[in-house]
Amino acid sequence: MEDNKRTDTVGNDPMEDKLRELTEDTQVPASLEPEQIEKMLLKKKKEKTAKYRRKYAGIAAAACLCLALGAAAAIVGQRGDGSSSGAGAGAETASEAGNAGKTAEGETTESEIKIATAADYDQIYDYIQAELKYQEKQAEKQAGMYSDGTASGVEEIASADSAAMESGSAQNAAAHSGADGGTSGGGYSDTNVREESVGEADVVKTDGSRLYVMSGNRVEIVDIASEEMEELAAVTVAPDSYMRELYVEGSRMAVFYTQSKYTQEGGIEVRSREFACTDVYDISDPSAPVKLNTFSQSGVYNTMRVKDGYAYVISSFYADTASPRSDVGAYVPSVQGGTLEADRILMPEQEMGSEYTVITAFSLADPQEQTDSKAVFGSAGLCYVSGENIYVTETCYDTDDTGIARTAVRKVAYHDGQMEGAAQAKVDGMLNDSFSIDEYNGYLRLVTTITSDNGVMPVSGGSSAAEPDSSNALYVLDGELQITGEIRDLAPGETVYSARLMGDTGYFVTFRQVDPLFSVDLSDPASPQIIGELKIPGFSEYLHPYGEGLLLGIGMDVDEEGVTTEGVKLSMFDISDPGNVTEASVYVMEDMYGTDAAYDYRAVFADVEKNLFGFRAYGGTGDVYAVFSYDAAEGFREVFSRELTHGGDARGLYAGERFYLVVGNTVESYTLSGFEKIDDIVLGSIEPLAAD
Repeated sequence: MEDNKRTDTVGNDPMEDKLRELTEDTQVPASLEPEQIEKMLLKKKKEKTAKYRRKYAGIAAAACLCLALGAAAAIVGQRGDGSSSGAGAGAETASEAGNAGKTAEGETTESEIKIATAADYDQIYDYIQAELKYQEKQAEKQAGMYSDGTASGVEEIASADSAAMESGSAQNAAAHSGADGGTSGGGYSDTNVREESVGEADVVKTDGSRLYVMSGNRVEIVDIASEEMEELAAVTVAPDSYMRELYVEGSRMAVFYTQSKYTQEGGIEVRSREFACTDVYDISDPSAPVKLNTFSQSGVYNTMRVKDGYAYVISSFYADTASPRSDVGAYVPSVQGGTLEADRILMPEQEMGSEYTVITAFSLADPQEQTDSKAVFGSAGLCYVSGENIYVTETCYDTDDTGIARTAVRKVAYHDGQMEGAAQAKVDGMLNDSFSIDEYNGYLRLVTTITSDNGVMPVSGGSSAAEPDSSNALYVLDGELQITGEIRDLAPGETVYSARLMGDTGYFVTFRQVDPLFSVDLSDPASPQIIGELKIPGFSEYLHPYGEGLLLGIGMDVDEEGVTTEGVKLSMFDISDPGNVTEASVYVMEDMYGTDAAYDYRAVFADVEKNLFGFRAYGGTGDVYAVFSYDAAEGFREVFSRELTHGGDARGLYAGERFYLVVGNTVESYTLSGFEKIDDIVLGSIEPLAAD
């Protein structure tokens, strides 16, 4: 679930949510599963050259969609004259939860130290009924907005979905503050992760001697010890399942998938439940994997993380709001076939909800049973996982007339497979992706965009203005999620496109017609300060630390009007002086109009020590996977380029002195020094280990 721009993964995608709602009572083939349709729509987008749609419009449309459907997104508040407020500014007590008031600065925030658990299932059912009544009122409001015939409800949903997808609003985000992402420092590369020392699943993994490749509903194990690659074994999942990711650590391999359960209604088989499942294998003998256990939890698989040998699996479960009170299993999630106890369900401050983020944990070394399970009730949304806490962010809408969407942030502490609700808060505005939220030295930092569906924006001093229709802010929250410091009213009329918070310094890009890269001094949590602003054409959709004093940006080159994209743009920012950031080098991939980096940070191969980074780009004449190096004197240099003739996820990685390009069910190997072709293999020749 990280992830948006396209999703964590950790992310929860509004298109996927709507598709599930429309198809929940209809059996569909695997090719029409929401995840497959989502990929198809992305492919369609990449197959045509279109004028750039400004992201702020996409976010506003996405906000309207969330309001109408109760869908989850990640949202947080802002101010923006570059000033900062003192510790705890605007914070409210827990007794004011659910009825927040505006402060003198026009900000709204709520927090309490612990998160209350459900008293019983009746309380949950009552919250669901309150949510339904609220959504009915919002539907009436939306219907009134379009009563002039300018847009129907269905057309508005489709427009919002398209805008959200084009803007990449559901992206799952990448590497930790200050971390070098996919750099392994050893003899092989690892997945480009969001947080240093926190492992993530992906579609391809390597342990240096083998590749583990997800291809359709199979995981292929490929021997790469010699120059000639050899397929060793394969595992699969049941036909009613959709494989999502895999993870490898030592002698364990975990395969994550969503499984649909079907029932008979009037002689017709219909889908009734979905479960996020994990198959754990012993791969001590990679040619003969042995399944050790299968874990199951309600909902659609979202994402997972691994820390200190424990896996944390995150799914999104949507309650059946039409079910009667007596059918508890329809609106309360289950784990390993048993309904989750009420005291394991963390409740929202606002007394309504209909979705859950379900989190379970188990030991990779001894996967006999789950060590703990929790569910965060309210709205399923973007997740960010630090080294100590899981943050679940949820879109919520208050009953005032501002039309400002807010983000509820829930903090769940975790350690050695155990979890505990720690704190929660609300702030105004929207998170772009999980790079816009980061934990450092016990503080949570958030970069947000505030938009309004009525065209009126709150500004400093408590007044309102019809223009601009958006602004941005940065917040610093303490361990109890009370605001310690903030900056509001940043870049009026623009929208956050990318961010990277690295230790005591943060960087974020906003865009409307030019690309301002802001640098922020975060050394004093009570008084964050904007210390630099660089305005250049285009925008960066992904930022990656690239060694001492350098920050890599991958995004788009845009014309002077800020309307039409003119190619994929690489920027190397010199951040040696955060107060005077410069663009040291620029490279434009002409006739290209998108990259995987904008949708999935894990698709970026980056190794700073080897001075290599690669990704997939899309163009009018076809797709290409390109690898670049960087030199201070000569700038960017393309060292490898391969046209891709078919779809599927593309991953670049290395093991020893060889580079591997994996696309769908094909693997090609090259020399790492000069990228000369060595071998290739098409996977699928081995009969997979039968699914249970």
